[in-house]
Amino acid sequence: MEILKEIYKVNKNIVLVLMNGRPLTIQWEAENIPTIVEAWHLGSMAGHGIADVLTGKYNPSGKLTMTFPKSEGQIPIYYNHKMTGRPTSIPPELIFYSHYMDVNNTPLFPFGYGLSYSTFEYSDIQLDKTSMKSGDKLAISVSVTNTSEVDGEEVVQLYVRDLVGSITRPIKELKGFKKIMISAGETVEVNFEITEADLSFYRKDLSFGTEPGDFHVFVGPNSRDLKVAKFTLD
Repeated sequence: MEILKEIYKVNKNIVLVLMNGRPLTIQWEAENIPTIVEAWHLGSMAGHGIADVLTGKYNPSGKLTMTFPKSEGQIPIYYNHKMTGRPTSIPPELIFYSHYMDVNNTPLFPFGYGLSYSTFEYSDIQLDKTSMKSGDKLAISVSVTNTSEVDGEEVVQLYVRDLVGSITRPIKELKGFKKIMISAGETVEVNFEITEADLSFYRKDLSFGTEPGDFHVFVGPNSRDLKVAKFTLD
């Protein structure tokens, strides 16, 4: 960190390449270093792959499979946590088990986060119906536009939230994703399907199945930046 900060004093145009096996607390780096590449622990061709990304020969499209905390005190931190009921000044869906007064409990980088040389814009979610019955399927669509001048791949993610259950339910659960190539300036429609199985869980009596009620469905580039729509399971 001392070396990095000294380099930063001389030249702020830095690319930081991380080689690590678990999430790191890198809040200073995220606030000050313009580009961070998460390389993890790769194999014998890692050097060539990283070089292709740094030089722009390859447009990266990876997404984080783990949440990065702002500080160690937030651990454990994960996207599909449950509500705690603790009072907070931030929206209830962002409450975590840890609770600081001087640092909010949102992640530094959320589950599913990742940037590329392309930028993407999501439309609002379209549902084929707002009420499901047992055995039904819910069709979900969203338009994704590549708003950059670079062709790129995007990992479009689908999440669901069961608002009320016989046991406490996660604030969201990943139910699907699709990796799509979108040319510069192009708009692509991405379609998902939710079945009764996607809404099932182990209920209070330990049986596995669904419970009627209200649900939220989310689509977006990561678990934080999401479009939302509502539907009901009858």
